Amino acid sequence: MTPPPPPSARPPGRPRAALDAEVFAATLRTVHELGYARATVDRIAAAAGVAKSTVYRRWPTKGALIVDCLLDAFGPAPLEGGSRARMLASVVHWVAAKIGEPGVGDAFAGVFSDAVSDPGLREILATRLQDPYRIALQEALDEPEQRVLFFIDVAVGTLLHRMGMTGVPMVDDDVAALTEMLLAQFHADDAPA
Repeated sequence: MTPPPPPSARPPGRPRAALDAEVFAATLRTVHELGYARATVDRIAAAAGVAKSTVYRRWPTKGALIVDCLLDAFGPAPLEGGSRARMLASVVHWVAAKIGEPGVGDAFAGVFSDAVSDPGLREILATRLQDPYRIALQEALDEPEQRVLFFIDVAVGTLLHRMGMTGVPMVDDDVAALTEMLLAQFHADDAPA
């Protein structure tokens, strides 16, 4: 009798990172093409070429999937630049650029809208999406939590509002004006780059 083959070091199927990347790309593509409301988990799974159960094993709800998709799309905040003003300006321009990417602004606005009446989703948004950026900004700027939350609310809220009202991202001149308004509130001692 032959001994059984040794157990594989890797479980069968695609590596998790590759699968997540495929699902995230399919999510943004589906949201961009169909809109947030019509981008169901069924449609996202089909676009990714995976079973709906594969998606639900990783993300129990569409909202949880969208939050992780946004975290992947945004990546780490650009917190370099030397001065506080340059750092704040780079963050506002970075958020504006990301929100303008296909599907990202729609996904962001949609999940925020759903969270208004879903306390569980609000908790996911706060802890998984907002808190990592808030904490990084607090540490980088040495500002209290409420000041950083104000910065996030005004910057992200304004950018999403423009996207929601017009269907297009804010133009560069308006992003620069928004940045100047925010810098005045933070009493930055030097001008943005």
